[in-house]
Amino acid sequence: MKNRTQNQYMTDQQIRQQISSNRIETKLLVLKPVGYPVESNFIESPQIEVTNKELFELYAKEQWVGYKVHKNMYIFDQKLMPDFAFQVADVRPDNSYITNNTSILVLAPDTKVELIKTQRNIKFDDVIGQEKAKAKTRIISKYLEEPEKFNGWAPKNILFYGMPGTGKTMLAQALANELHVNIQMIKATSLIGNHVGDGSSQIHELYEQARMKRPTVIFIDEIDAIALERRYQSLRGDVTEIVNALLTEMDGIENNDNVITICATNNPSLLDYAIRSRFEEEIEFTLPDAKDRLEILNKNIETIPLECRFNIDSFVENTKGYSGRDIKEKVLKTALHKAISESKEFIDNGDIDYAIKESKKDFIKPDTMFS
Repeated sequence: MKNRTQNQYMTDQQIRQQISSNRIETKLLVLKPVGYPVESNFIESPQIEVTNKELFELYAKEQWVGYKVHKNMYIFDQKLMPDFAFQVADVRPDNSYITNNTSILVLAPDTKVELIKTQRNIKFDDVIGQEKAKAKTRIISKYLEEPEKFNGWAPKNILFYGMPGTGKTMLAQALANELHVNIQMIKATSLIGNHVGDGSSQIHELYEQARMKRPTVIFIDEIDAIALERRYQSLRGDVTEIVNALLTEMDGIENNDNVITICATNNPSLLDYAIRSRFEEEIEFTLPDAKDRLEILNKNIETIPLECRFNIDSFVENTKGYSGRDIKEKVLKTALHKAISESKEFIDNGDIDYAIKESKKDFIKPDTMFS
């Protein structure tokens, strides 16, 4: 195992000639540390954590430039830890040759992204209004049910944007629940790790798991946390490697059939153009109009544990500019708690007026959100 292979005796010129002769160059190589073989003299394999991606790439390429790699194969270290094995967790494209241009990532020991089914019993009818968004979601539904009908014209990357509480997350959950498909719902902020490569490794692992368990919906909330326009990047720190990893996956270098990416943001104008240009469609989630506010109210009244004796028309008028979440959490819930605290058997106009007044203390006007 410790003998050098023929590839390792190649000169740089031979390597370049080999790769240029109709050979495919590896763009991305993702490695998973495995450890020493069973027959090794080492009692326990060390935990490998790469904290300097650039330095590891130099170290790796010195050994492996010219190697032909394919998914799930093993390659072995021959320098600091002879015979330590790395498994190829992902390679883009498959069956290609490592070059000095190859980007190499190492999965952190605890990097594991599990795809789960949402347990919440949310359906399309629970999302009030948002007809354009629902129409697009129904197209996604048809694709996931009968992908062969789309013949290469499938929906892939969609951006949901709009005020907080307008139903972006609910609609993604409803899609998964209605079709009983896998959905991975993550906040983009959770992808920003302590070390370079953490976030990008999680992105690649996320999509790899999605491909294994397709059909899958990947929902990334607060996408602006990692995909800010370049001039705002200092607000988030260096997340370039995360953005590049996401771009690679959204471009579909691998076969992403039956994998839908939905991202959500409150402010699309802050997004980096490279990411924003990947979305085939941007769907705005608007604040509910009077008809929608009435429907939201009636739907919530069904589960309120006290009788409601307040003026419905006045309620609808006074909650103009509120999202569905605001109506439930800031107004109805506050009014309910006030009534309970005063040992009332019903919620009256005074309780509603109090709740609306309290909610306006930290209420942001919608026309300031996208300025």
